[in-house]
Amino acid sequence: MNTPIGLIAGGGQFPLLFAAAAKERGRKVIAVCHRNETAAELADCVDVACWVKLGQLGKIIKFFHGRGVQETVFCGTITKTRIFKDILPDLKGLTLWNKIDTRLDDAILRAVACALENEGIKVLASTCYLEHLFFPKGVLTRKRPSKEQVEDIRFGWKIAREVGRLDIGQCVIVRGRSVLAVEAIEGTDAAIKRGGELAGSGAVVVKLKKPGQDFRFDLPATGTQTIETLAAVKGDVLAVEAGQSLIFDCAAMIAAANRASIVVVGLEENEAGELLY
Repeated sequence: MNTPIGLIAGGGQFPLLFAAAAKERGRKVIAVCHRNETAAELADCVDVACWVKLGQLGKIIKFFHGRGVQETVFCGTITKTRIFKDILPDLKGLTLWNKIDTRLDDAILRAVACALENEGIKVLASTCYLEHLFFPKGVLTRKRPSKEQVEDIRFGWKIAREVGRLDIGQCVIVRGRSVLAVEAIEGTDAAIKRGGELAGSGAVVVKLKKPGQDFRFDLPATGTQTIETLAAVKGDVLAVEAGQSLIFDCAAMIAAANRASIVVVGLEENEAGELLY
């Protein structure tokens, strides 16, 4: 396709990876960048960029319409705690915000996606062009999980699935089949720090998609920063749902995990509820 594609960018490297992949496919990339979130270098990697503040939905729509954008993706992180102190919506954004009954991740993102599609801008899966970033199945590190760690993974998996069903977060931190921390608005790294400090050592992190996960946005993601955070609290295991989450800088991440003697494993759940890796 030679039509332009929109990119609504948050922080991290995901928007940069998407922009590069889309341009390799011959697409012009028209990017909306969020102030205090999106890397400044993204503006140099796309065809046209516009900087907005969180909540300026009307500005995004006007920008896309002016450049013929009929498809867009959401890529990158937004610091969720900013919704309490750093959101400056325009009229269209404020109108939408007041219509949202619950301010949970999926509710907000689905509402924004619906508003865009009502304006003729289709929201595509954030992984289009980037399917190679899906987390692989199997033990990725030299060290394998012990019997006790496998039990913690199974226990954490059930808890994380319920937490996701409630749209609270995507990961839990456990040890000895006890829940130490549940990810909420603070994000994965902060949850790992909190749970890891309570564990003292040996924390097991389980991260998976929410039931009914919308692949257009907010997919679970891990990378070298996840390993660095886990290593800092002397954690032992990172268990991730394979094929349903993203992995960034895979080689560097696994190398860091091996240096810290951390187990990294991707698992799948079959119809019988068994975890396979």
